[in-house]
Amino acid sequence: MRSSTSAAREADVSVLITAATGGFGPVDQQYLLEARQMQALSLAVHIPLVCFGIAFPPMVLFAEWRYLRTGDVLYRVLARRWSKVMLALFAVGVVTGTILSFEFGMLWPGFMAAFGNVFGLGFTLEGFSFFIEAIFIGIYVYGWDRLPAWRHFASGIPVVLAGVTGALFVIAVNGWMNHPSGFRLEDGRAVDVHPWSALFGNSYFWHQFVHMYLAGYVVAGFLLASSYAWGFLRGRWGRYERAALTITLSAAAIAAPLQAVVGDWVAREVAVGQPVKLAALEGLGQTTAGASEHLLGWYDGQQVVGGIEVPRMLSLLAFHDPNATVIGLSSVPVSDQPPVNVVRFAFQSMVGIGTLMALLGVVYLYVRLRRRRLPRSRWFYRGLVAAGPLSVVALIAGWITTEVGRQPWIVYGVMRVSGAVTGATGVPVGYGTLIGVYAALVILVGWLLRRLSRVPLEGDSRMLEGRDRAG
Repeated sequence: MRSSTSAAREADVSVLITAATGGFGPVDQQYLLEARQMQALSLAVHIPLVCFGIAFPPMVLFAEWRYLRTGDVLYRVLARRWSKVMLALFAVGVVTGTILSFEFGMLWPGFMAAFGNVFGLGFTLEGFSFFIEAIFIGIYVYGWDRLPAWRHFASGIPVVLAGVTGALFVIAVNGWMNHPSGFRLEDGRAVDVHPWSALFGNSYFWHQFVHMYLAGYVVAGFLLASSYAWGFLRGRWGRYERAALTITLSAAAIAAPLQAVVGDWVAREVAVGQPVKLAALEGLGQTTAGASEHLLGWYDGQQVVGGIEVPRMLSLLAFHDPNATVIGLSSVPVSDQPPVNVVRFAFQSMVGIGTLMALLGVVYLYVRLRRRRLPRSRWFYRGLVAAGPLSVVALIAGWITTEVGRQPWIVYGVMRVSGAVTGATGVPVGYGTLIGVYAALVILVGWLLRRLSRVPLEGDSRMLEGRDRAG
């Protein structure tokens, strides 16, 4: 027999999932899966660029600050070269972000029509952040020889702030989609809307934002550091490479262990606000007191098979109580459950890769702080080379966990994806076109970054080994 507490929790979930869904019937769209795949493809391409928008400008400014403080011209060369990469990635982000904005209206018109008055504030504020970033990134990149040193440095500060606020406003919208509030439904429309509290007073806002903010430093830091680690393994280990590696790897090494702590925060919020998603992440079929954690394995429709069971660990992680009751997938109909194995595999991939990156960061910080030097083991740098692309895999796996784990809802418990999708028949044509555009964009970005990497270092090489005054 289940306890009364367990039954009450399941009842609460059933009410949440079935409440206020009237008026959002499914749209006749045979290409719903393709529409979802289009959106997923655009997010997978755009999100790594968001990470660079969050974390790369502070790294560039830190390098320039080091130049202004020490007069060491190496840091000026480094910041100036990085600023060109920053501009190139920003331009690509403009393209992918524009595509995303069109997709919201073209693929999900029901969602925009029903709830645009709730979350529209977030996208409006993100637009202001974009324009500020676009203006000041131009001033910063083209002002190196035109502005006094400290004024040039100051022109980069709005770029850093706009990168953070732009992500903040978009994450606020996503947090609202996962935990809708700040409105009531009337005849299938959102009324009595309070957009500010819906977005920024939402209990899902802060943990999602902090999680994404740290992910920016993990992804940008490890990707950049992996390129310099590759150079080290091929014999390029000059003072310039060491300085670049130190800045990028330090950022990633600090963020990766912190991300593990924030991940625990996120999981506990999901346990309370989206218990069906948590059940999918862990493959928990039945509501259980003292639920076990299963590492690896496969969900067969009832339970996880082939996994490593850790007794009571799920209850402990989710509620900090080894005897706590965790709601299972059976609390809702199968039609209201996400694809369990997809979500579970993505979640475990994210956690596994994140754990390895955190360990790599701890090793680096230990050597750096105790021995005042970079690690010397070639195995460390081999691991660092792998950490770059793996950080992107973990990032995308995390978003699969968040977005697919919310299925079948576009607004959790309120509106299904099938009720938000367009009724247009040209989805496959748009999908094929999108793949072609992104393939061309990837080739262009690869060519551009390779070209920038081959530009000779500015200034006399002997000067880079010495010191110069900032003036």
